[in-house]
Amino acid sequence: MNRTTTTSSRTAGTRPAGGRTAARTTRPGAASAPPRRTDSRRPAPDPAARRRERERLPRYWFAERLLLTLSGQRPVHWMLGHTLSPAYDQLAALAPYAPLRPAPPGRGPAVRHCGEFRPSPNVIEAFARIAAGDRLLALAFHLERCTDQRWRCSAVELGTSRR
Repeated sequence: MNRTTTTSSRTAGTRPAGGRTAARTTRPGAASAPPRRTDSRRPAPDPAARRRERERLPRYWFAERLLLTLSGQRPVHWMLGHTLSPAYDQLAALAPYAPLRPAPPGRGPAVRHCGEFRPSPNVIEAFARIAAGDRLLALAFHLERCTDQRWRCSAVELGTSRR
């Protein structure tokens, strides 16, 4: 038998006796993934989309509402369905002073960052950094998931600067 007959009788997909096929030019699995984009001109994320994404998190949702209440933009009873009794009493004591009200030439207060610690699946201990004009304030609050599976605020504490 000559060599050409052996090669032509081989079926597609079988390996020759030597073990290796023709040299590969690509990595295994390289054809299954698209090339990565490293373009530095990629547009920045939409601020409105980031805001919507943040509001899905309970800690940001509550931080925004507590901010509106403590800055005097919303009345205390606006938080009545979202707080438990001790937190509502704390808000009622803090709100008349509007501790987060911006200075007259300044911009309105804003939540800069909000973090959380989960001691258990149904409890969130959250903190928020609030920028109000040239001041940076701290807001801490405790959230509990109630029997109706809704998050409710059970404690509020505001750290103000002493100037």
